[in-house]
Amino acid sequence: QVQLVESGGGLVQPGGSLRLSCTASGIIFSRHALGWYRQAPGKQRESVAIITTGGSTNYADSVKGQFTISRDNAENRVYLQMNSLKPEDTAVYYCNVNVYGTVYWGKGTLVTVSL
Repeated sequence: QVQLVESGGGLVQPGGSLRLSCTASGIIFSRHALGWYRQAPGKQRESVAIITTGGSTNYADSVKGQFTISRDNAENRVYLQMNSLKPEDTAVYYCNVNVYGTVYWGKGTLVTVSL
């Protein structure tokens, strides 16, 4: 059974940083690309960052230079380092994996950027 569990969200002031983690189980982690998505209140879920099996990365234009995705295949984890956070980064952040055509999601972790 594939499971994804996100952690690391919370309340942070504008300009602050957070590091999100997503731990995967039930898959051969190193064989799959992983992604971080977010859904802000009243908006559709959007892709934030993707990392391939080889470590190549792709980012939404809105977070380029601000967020960094990385993976640790030994720990079955994918990370999202978020710097210079802005109120518009407030959202529930989800990690995602596509396992041979079936997409799995975690339950998400809430990031709130506010004074």
